[in-house]
Amino acid sequence: MSLPVATALDGIQERVEGGRRLDRQDGLHLLTAAPLLELGALAHAARFRRLPEPTVTFVIDSNPNYTNVCVTDCQFCAFYRKPGDPEAYTLTVDQVLAKVEAAAVRGATTVLLQGGHNPALSLDYYLTLVRETRRRFPQVTPHFFTASEIRTMAEVSGLSVREVLARLRHAGQSTLPGGGAEILSARVRARIEPKKGGPETWLDVHREAHRQGFKSTATMMYGHVEGPEDVLDHLDAIRTLQDDTGGFTAFVPWSFKPGRTLLEKWIRQYKGPTMYLRVLATARLYLDNFPHVQASWFSEGKPTGQVALHFGADDWGGTLFEENVHRAADYVNTITVEEMTTLIREAGFTPVQRTTAYEPLRVF
Repeated sequence: MSLPVATALDGIQERVEGGRRLDRQDGLHLLTAAPLLELGALAHAARFRRLPEPTVTFVIDSNPNYTNVCVTDCQFCAFYRKPGDPEAYTLTVDQVLAKVEAAAVRGATTVLLQGGHNPALSLDYYLTLVRETRRRFPQVTPHFFTASEIRTMAEVSGLSVREVLARLRHAGQSTLPGGGAEILSARVRARIEPKKGGPETWLDVHREAHRQGFKSTATMMYGHVEGPEDVLDHLDAIRTLQDDTGGFTAFVPWSFKPGRTLLEKWIRQYKGPTMYLRVLATARLYLDNFPHVQASWFSEGKPTGQVALHFGADDWGGTLFEENVHRAADYVNTITVEEMTTLIREAGFTPVQRTTAYEPLRVF
């Protein structure tokens, strides 16, 4: 016989407050049965035990793309174009650096650069982007290239992932974005992105990056073909890796945007704010070794972003002066620094600008 809902959550609360790690049964209960407001309150309290100050951090950043050429054919992506497509593009190094300059002029300290898996690009192209960003814009952190892009660099160059990461590090890169994880479940990845490989293809890149001194984020895109067990596979995988390396700075979940994607016809029900808040709060409680959890105002909307700050999140993400992947799926959301700080204050917190590595820069 299953325990009453209140009793099950009481047991979880006791374990969390006692510093004991939650297991999969706990996680499944939080994702599927726990009363939402009680779950949020528990996550909010856990956030303040880890980070007692009533501050919320954010980063001034931009997220441009250097190419949309890709041979991986992910079913959830509306951004990519196959080689030779009339809409395919690849920017020169100078064109990418012009985008970095435009972000720097607006005060950005981070540029999150991503693209497709373009087999026509040499490793020197990527290394030059890092070196020149560091040389021309020393105030900007090159938060470049997802795990799958790094695997593409390795395949094209004939080098190992280890060597590619070492060369990026030598060029001046020190952090990696967490994109490309989607759901770290073998079943889900085989369904929505079979050419990317299983969970280990993402995890192994971040493991090696952490060994070389990189810091990275862990992301999760839910709301497509996954179930609660797949979400727990994902949380278990990144929690275990964090136990091993300690290299993750934050967890960043967001919901899938189906517009113009091959996966759109399979999505029967939009996963709205309620599910987002449930996932976020569960992550704060389950990922007991992650220092930060990010609220995604961009993918979930600004009001939901404010509520998320009371469901375990302590970071507001970035300004994203430029963003094209969600735009390709007909989803557009923009913000200014002034609006961002106002929204954080309205939610009851003090805004603090941070670096890519979550170091405080300025209190607003």
